[in-house]
Amino acid sequence: MKKTGLLVVGLLLAAVLIAAVPLLTIHNSEFGGADGAAEDAITQIDPDYTPWMESVIAPPGGETESLLFCLQAGLGSAVLGFGFGYLIARKKYQKQTGQAGTAAQIQA
Repeated sequence: MKKTGLLVVGLLLAAVLIAAVPLLTIHNSEFGGADGAAEDAITQIDPDYTPWMESVIAPPGGETESLLFCLQAGLGSAVLGFGFGYLIARKKYQKQTGQAGTAAQIQA
């Protein structure tokens, strides 16, 4: 296996360990979201606080909210992956054809 392949496998393994170790080692804990923690902090500071805005569209349940979050993460990953892939492919194409410079310089 190439050196870069080993690096990728090592980084993926490290990412999995970073995500899995807290879930396996910290027992009887609730991994709540930032919204709930912010609401608790605000009510501790000012118990009479009332929110000045409500959600325009409230998801019908927790599963729908999780689905929307996953779709958002997937769409963002796809955009980033496409962008990086485009940049890498463009760089490879320029090296193969012997072109240097940006697309604007080539067209001019």
